[in-house]
Amino acid sequence: MSLQGLCGAPHRAMRKPELATAIRDLGFVQVDSINTVERAHHHILFARSQTYRQRDLKTLIEKDGDLFENWTHDASIIPSAFFPYWRHRFAREKKRLHLRWKDHFGKEGFDGDLDRVLDRIAKDGPMMSRDFDGEKPSTGWWDWHPSKAALEYLWRTGDLAIARREGFQKVYDLTERVIPDCHRKPAVDHEAFVDWACRGAFARLGIATRGEIAAFWALLTPQEVDEWIAAHRRELVTVRVETADGSKPRVSLALPGTVEAVAAAPEPPDRMRILSPFDPLLRDRNRAHRLFNFFYRIEVFVPEAKRQYGYYVFPVMRGDAIVGRIDMKALRDEDVLEIRAFWPEPGVRLSKLLLSKLEAELERVRRFSGVAGVKFLDGWLRGPLRPAALAAQAAS
Repeated sequence: MSLQGLCGAPHRAMRKPELATAIRDLGFVQVDSINTVERAHHHILFARSQTYRQRDLKTLIEKDGDLFENWTHDASIIPSAFFPYWRHRFAREKKRLHLRWKDHFGKEGFDGDLDRVLDRIAKDGPMMSRDFDGEKPSTGWWDWHPSKAALEYLWRTGDLAIARREGFQKVYDLTERVIPDCHRKPAVDHEAFVDWACRGAFARLGIATRGEIAAFWALLTPQEVDEWIAAHRRELVTVRVETADGSKPRVSLALPGTVEAVAAAPEPPDRMRILSPFDPLLRDRNRAHRLFNFFYRIEVFVPEAKRQYGYYVFPVMRGDAIVGRIDMKALRDEDVLEIRAFWPEPGVRLSKLLLSKLEAELERVRRFSGVAGVKFLDGWLRGPLRPAALAAQAAS
């Protein structure tokens, strides 16, 4: 909890300096396009401080150059100081994506598309995908025209960067015109890159398995992690982790001093926090299930008739426990935050205190989403729901 920024006072100041520090401490913040209440990156940061302001994030990315967008396990906002380490990812992605995308978009045409798009942006300045519409027909693959594929390839392999977003649409520019020289020019060798990635993952996860270390940044192969662990085995501490889900204890590793630091960390505030489904605390669903006995899956892509909860349901945390999940949506045309359902987790009692804390958090989320009121639908309070199918899936 403390490593995830959830033990601090929720009203503590988070202006530009504190915001940049918070993102660096987290490592990255995932970006997602779904805007049920607010986009995921804004929600993640708001959950850590209710003083977070979206304009500060925009400034850090678009004007100050302190943050940039690229990929971890998914599209994310990353400290620009980490850019030299991403060069190793870019090199790998060039090999992986080139083979895959060139076969799809045409062995002869794809390289030409890359050169054409890069040359045009170099000459004419920042551009969006729609600026290339009509040059060549769509292939039907993700409904991307070849220029869109070229833009995404050049971004994911480091030749282009996202200068800004307009209506959440990416605006691409040459990397040297987006990433400040102080972050773009330094180089790190492979050994230093692997060491940084492993230590950085441990610093943010605290206690982790080799698989969790490899998956954290999505920068390293399992073999690279294994070799690093073998080389630093005497330095690492073996930890036996009791699980909340009742499964057998898990043997993990940690850097020296981690266990003591975790034990000395302050207790999280006894208040409700409604988390984004993409919150870093819960991003690894299996780890979240082991640590919190909370099984979650996002049901955006599940047919409506087969959903257990809803299209986009938010985990609800109180202190250091997951106490439920809530289905809510900011209805901009009605200017309300509509509360459709709240399911407490098994063993959580719907007491007056719990409901008052939930309503206080909903009022904070209401202000965050920019609507005027909160509307509770009839029957919004539900009983605990743990379908056998979900439990079986969690255990598998």
